Amino acid sequence: MTESKRQSIVVNNPWQLLRKFTPGRIALGRTGVSLPTQQQLAFQLDHARARDAVHHDLNGDGLAASVNDLRLFEPCVVVESAAESRAMYLQRPDLGRRLSARSKLLLQSRAEGYRGANYDLAFVIADGLSALAIESSAVALLQAMHKHLIKHPLRCAPLVIVRQGRVAIGDEIGELMAAKVVVVMIGERPGLSSPDSMGLYMTWAPRVGLTDERRNCISNIRPAGLPYEEAADKLYYLVSEALSRCLSGVQLKDETSGSTIQGRFANFLLGD
Repeated sequence: MTESKRQSIVVNNPWQLLRKFTPGRIALGRTGVSLPTQQQLAFQLDHARARDAVHHDLNGDGLAASVNDLRLFEPCVVVESAAESRAMYLQRPDLGRRLSARSKLLLQSRAEGYRGANYDLAFVIADGLSALAIESSAVALLQAMHKHLIKHPLRCAPLVIVRQGRVAIGDEIGELMAAKVVVVMIGERPGLSSPDSMGLYMTWAPRVGLTDERRNCISNIRPAGLPYEEAADKLYYLVSEALSRCLSGVQLKDETSGSTIQGRFANFLLGD
């Protein structure tokens, strides 16, 4: 079928010009009562990318080497959750929230040293539902965060990388490391337009059994989403406020605007 013939049987949507403002699936047109073949194939491709991101295995040792090369922390610790496989991780979310017995013993064996270090901050990197997001963005985010840690040094624990981990596993790790604040960097559930989105979850006084209302979240960190520098600015603000006010979650609001004015965070809702 020629291009002109194909175009003649596709009924374009009058909102088609709006597509340049969003990656969302709007104004796709139609052929009869169906999607045009081109749009259907594009949907299938994006669905395949999202599915692949969910099943992608995190190269924990390779990521640890990349983080260690930054020389921002003590050497990384690589651990696993109680989910023994990717299939189990997807079927049993509860197992992804706790360390495996071996990993817990590893951190417990070092616990005395952790308590004596009096850490302000512990970073945890977990594959979550998109190891692709972690491999794409975790190191870049840490590099962006480094500028804040240089100006305002915090006592940072050895970074922990978790295979088959979910957000709440950071509570157990932060508690074992006796850190005041834990930040979990995790791959978010892939969308059809964003298979590589990373999220950050920050918790004051982490311990096993906390619920989501105790966490602050920064979402959609990726090249086509929230920029690394802006995410690092927001994260440092939240960490600083958590340390000074001894709280996090619903009690702690993000009052940044994503940019600073003369070194001070501003929010248009708050005025000058």
